[in-house]
Amino acid sequence: MLHTHSVWSNILSDAYGDVGSFKIVGYEMLKGLSGISTHEHEEALPIIENSQEMRTLSQVVERRLIEFPAAHGFILRRHGMYTWGGDIAEAKRHVEILEFLFEVLGRKHLASS
Repeated sequence: MLHTHSVWSNILSDAYGDVGSFKIVGYEMLKGLSGISTHEHEEALPIIENSQEMRTLSQVVERRLIEFPAAHGFILRRHGMYTWGGDIAEAKRHVEILEFLFEVLGRKHLASS
């Protein structure tokens, strides 16, 4: 599992935090995620409220990932993104793909605000 503290994941966590998730659809870069073969893929990522209580937080993460079984990552609100892969190279690729897409969506969100 890899973890980032990006500006874009934090912007998106604020923009969509009250909804609890957001979707990325229609971008060619989605094909960089494991098991995805088309830009028509819909990647739904949960946003999880941060907590200093690690036992409770781990239980919430577990429940949210059951709700989003196909997710390649999640965002801890106002903190950062977590992702994983079959090995470190795949997890690193997921970081690069998701962070790129977060910036695209974040800039799009800010431009429309």
